[in-house]
Amino acid sequence: MTSPIEAPDPTARTPLAGIRVLDLGRHLAGPTAGMWLADLGAEVIKIESPGKGESGRTAGPPFVGPESVFFLSANRSKKSLALDLKKPAGQAVFRRLACESDVVLENFRPGVMEAFNLGYDTLSALHPGLIYCSITGFGRRGPWASRPAVDQVIQAFSGLMSITGFEGDEPVRSGVPISDLLAGLFAAFGIVTALHARQTSGRGQRVDTSLLESMVAMLNFQGVRYLNGAGEPPPAGNHHPIIAPYGVFRAQDGYLVIGAAHEKGWRRLCQVIQAPELVEDARFQGKAERFTRRLELAEEISQRLAQDTVQVWCDRLTEAGIPCSPIQTVGQALEHPQVKELGMAVEVDHPAAGPIGLLRFPLEFSESAVAPPVAPPALGQDTRELLIRAGFTEEEIGQLEEKGIVQLAR
Repeated sequence: MTSPIEAPDPTARTPLAGIRVLDLGRHLAGPTAGMWLADLGAEVIKIESPGKGESGRTAGPPFVGPESVFFLSANRSKKSLALDLKKPAGQAVFRRLACESDVVLENFRPGVMEAFNLGYDTLSALHPGLIYCSITGFGRRGPWASRPAVDQVIQAFSGLMSITGFEGDEPVRSGVPISDLLAGLFAAFGIVTALHARQTSGRGQRVDTSLLESMVAMLNFQGVRYLNGAGEPPPAGNHHPIIAPYGVFRAQDGYLVIGAAHEKGWRRLCQVIQAPELVEDARFQGKAERFTRRLELAEEISQRLAQDTVQVWCDRLTEAGIPCSPIQTVGQALEHPQVKELGMAVEVDHPAAGPIGLLRFPLEFSESAVAPPVAPPALGQDTRELLIRAGFTEEEIGQLEEKGIVQLAR
C-alpha cells in the first residue's frame, strides 16, 4: 500500500530545527498548519483538553484501530500535551510554556483566546519575540466575524460552489475540505514569513488568516474577471472557463482530460484523432469560437475518441505532446508508479493502530532535510516530558494531574 520515505542526509538540518510551536489547532485548519511546520522540523506541541482531546480525534468513521483517520491525516510528527485551558491554573501553565516557545497557533472563534487570558496582547507582553497565528472562519473583523464557520459554509459563502458543477444543476462542493486545507497552508506560510522577519527585527508579531480570505484569494482569475466587468462567472463544469478544447472527453471505455490550450495543440489534437476537417470547420476557426462552442466541440471530439480506449488515446496524445490524463480514482492515483516513485505515500508505526499509511510533506530540498514522518501522538503522551522541560517538578505535575489540569499518558 505504501512505500517508505527516503531517509534524509544525516548531516542535513531541517529548516525549522530549534523552533517550538504550541499548536492549539482543532479539527483541520489549525492542525494542518501545525503539521506542515512539524514536517519542516519544528517541535510542534499539540495542546489538547484532558479526557477526549481535540475534536478531530473522534471524527469519523473510518478508524484505524482506535484512531480516527481524520485525526491521523493532520497531526503527524507532533507531541501531545493534555492541558485544561478553561481553568486559571491551566492558563498559567500555558503562559509559562508560551514564554519558552516561538509560535502559538490557534483556530478558535475571535475572542476565545482573550477569554482564556491567552490573547496576543497578553502573551506578547510576556514574550515580545512570540509569533502568534490565528485562523478564523470569516476573519477577525467585519459583520460576520463572530459567526461559526465550517469548510462547506465557506465554500458556499466565498463563491466557490457557484462556479463548481454544471449550469442548471445544483452547486457542487470540492471533494476535499479545501478552505480548511488552504487556510492551514497560508497560516504555515505566514508563520514562516514572520519567523524570517524576526531574524532582522528581533520582534514577533501577530499573523492572521481565515478560511474565507483563503478561499476568496483562490478565486484567482475568476474573481479578477468579475472585478473588471466580466460579470458573474457561471459554473465551470468539466471544461476550462476561458479555453477550449480543455476539459473532460469521453472515449470508448471511460473519460479522460485533454488540455489542447493553444493553436498548435488544437491542430495536433485534430491530427491525432484523425479529424482534420475540424480545423477548417467555421464553428471552431478561432480561440473565441472554440470557447463559445466548447460543449459542441467536446461532443465532436468525443465522437472521434469513441473509436478507442482511454489508454490508447492517452498514449497517442502524449506522443504528440498534448497534455492529457485518464480520470483516476484516489486509489488509482496513490497506486500509480509515478506517485509511488515520488514517495508521497508513507508507512509509519502507530503504537495503538499498528502500521498506518500517511501522505508525506510535498516539498523536497537540495540542502535541507524534511523531518521523517512520525505517527500522530496519543492524547497526553508527552505531557510529563514537556512539563519537566518547562521546569515543573514531579510534585507539581502530580498536583496538576490530581486537579484535572493536565492528563498524563499511562
